[in-house]
Amino acid sequence: MAKIKILQEGQSYTFRSYFELPYEADDILAEFDYSLKRAELSLPKTTRQLDHLPELKQKIRTFLPFVSLSNETARRETLVSPILLEVVICCQCQMRIEYPLTVNNWLKGYLDYLLRSTNNLLVIEAKNDDLTRGFTQLAVELIALSHIEEQNVFYGAVTMGDVWRFGKLERNSQLITQDINLFKVPDDLESLFRVLLGILEGIEA
Repeated sequence: MAKIKILQEGQSYTFRSYFELPYEADDILAEFDYSLKRAELSLPKTTRQLDHLPELKQKIRTFLPFVSLSNETARRETLVSPILLEVVICCQCQMRIEYPLTVNNWLKGYLDYLLRSTNNLLVIEAKNDDLTRGFTQLAVELIALSHIEEQNVFYGAVTMGDVWRFGKLERNSQLITQDINLFKVPDDLESLFRVLLGILEGIEA
């Protein structure tokens, strides 16, 4: 049976377009010759001492009852940014917000957060809802990065602030793996933080 052609020649698609397309993630990624696997990802984790984390966790627990997480901006400003800023301080890496990236007419748009250390980089896509379609958008963003960066393995995460899911792109095998596990904030903050740092420190999973 012939595969449905989803992307049209001559048509322009931004990263956001892939969130809005009504197709399954594996069908969309097949347009870029990538396959999708859902599995338990073995993620890098730092073993360093995390002195400031209990304080951040307590702060999040304290303000969450008073903040309405009804839109993407609220989630980004109250939950995503504080965590990523703490990561930046810990690993002294660069963070770009709304980072513009254009590869071609099918791969272009803005990355919500791009963190870059001397060892690795990490893409974070923040959403108000729908982690599933958000992951499709994240996967396409990782494909775009793989066109301009030298490395073979790329990590990213899609988050609604209080829930995070990781993904991994392997260029050599044209494979994107979606982690079946979720990290919840504030309960799993330490585990989440260790993974974010582990990726940026270039630790082998």
